[in-house]
Amino acid sequence: MITKKNILIFLILITVSAFTFSQSETLKENNQPYIDSGNTAWVLISSALVLFMTAPALALFYGGLVKKKNVLNILMQCLMTLAIISVLWVTVGYTLAFSPGKGILSGFIGDFSWIFLKNININDPSPYFISQESARIPHLVYVIFQGMFAVITPALIIGAFAERIKFSSYLAFIIAWFFLVYIPVAHWVWSSNGWLFKMGALDFAGGTVVHINAGIASLITAIMIGKRENLKPTPPHNLIFTFTGAAMLWFGWFGFNAGSALAADGLAANAFIVTNVAAATAAITWAILDWIFHKSPTILGAATGAVAGLVAITPAAGFVNIESAIIIGLVVSIICYFMVVVVKNKFGYDDALDAFGVHGIGGIWGALATGIFATNTIQSGYSGLLNGNPKQLLIQVIATIVTLTYSAIVTFAVFKIIDLMMKVRVSYNDEAVGLDVSQHSERGTTIIE
Repeated sequence: MITKKNILIFLILITVSAFTFSQSETLKENNQPYIDSGNTAWVLISSALVLFMTAPALALFYGGLVKKKNVLNILMQCLMTLAIISVLWVTVGYTLAFSPGKGILSGFIGDFSWIFLKNININDPSPYFISQESARIPHLVYVIFQGMFAVITPALIIGAFAERIKFSSYLAFIIAWFFLVYIPVAHWVWSSNGWLFKMGALDFAGGTVVHINAGIASLITAIMIGKRENLKPTPPHNLIFTFTGAAMLWFGWFGFNAGSALAADGLAANAFIVTNVAAATAAITWAILDWIFHKSPTILGAATGAVAGLVAITPAAGFVNIESAIIIGLVVSIICYFMVVVVKNKFGYDDALDAFGVHGIGGIWGALATGIFATNTIQSGYSGLLNGNPKQLLIQVIATIVTLTYSAIVTFAVFKIIDLMMKVRVSYNDEAVGLDVSQHSERGTTIIE
């Protein structure tokens, strides 16, 4: 029933909405801080998608590849990484990674101005955004979005030393690695004061900070911990887990890459599309390689290829077009296949779940490919070698070498110190029994007679 009261309320709502819209448009036109609800919703959803990548996606992907007696250990490592890094991030991690820093150290590490997220009010716009024209999101939304990247990065390293690391030593390692490796590299590349950021290094969603960083750490730790006992070719205990985890990773990766646009806009749409295309191309390529060299296409190969494609497109997703995404996906499967099937066997290091072969090598190719294929048709301020800017490729090479070198040296030192203090590797008997029982006193499946 239409009454004068209802009409009055309607007119008031229309007036308030018009005023609010006009005010936000004025702020936008003047490049003043403001909050866009649509962008905020998208980045919050993207944060949840990236969390989903660690648990359950990565946990299932890795868990399906190990022996049945070690699957709970993998799940527990992923779960506790999510829990521990989540707490460390909001208390001290974010401020060290993203605050401007002070003095001569500002290019290398942040300060404590945002410790426990103090001085960040719930309605403050984020100081980090893609461009002046971008609608901003709340600062706290950016905090939690970046927190999910901080969570998954050390979790990726699990694949290198799976089935042979003490759980207590693993916890000590990821905490130390988070503070000494992840946080500095994140500051260098993503903080507005970071020295690699100022140099012009491009890493849209984590090719350098996440995949190269964790990938080289995986190689170092796999070599240092040594091969698994009685190592012999054994099939993964549950490829259904692995397939499910890979599919979940593919799903979550849209938050990883498209969410890094920090807005629900055309850039996010491009990142979404090139991410899907690169993953699809890489999955097809790996399946074909399996077909050629092993006579059968395998679900393990196709799933691994898809992940490799997702890794490689990550740093480039905000800078390349469809044609380049196809090339990136095609090449990454060829390179990673060679590393996993040929190089690892030739040199004999036990990168159990190919964390280095896929994430490290895929991340390196993705970072370099960004310098080759970046085009100003996606973002006007950025271009690569094929778009007439060879300097960008040189910058990408420098950022890659610096990250590889720093992460390798510090990872070696951290791992060595922890090994001296508390021993990293489980005993022969514990490894034989399985880490589910020896580290957690549980079994993944129980047969009731």
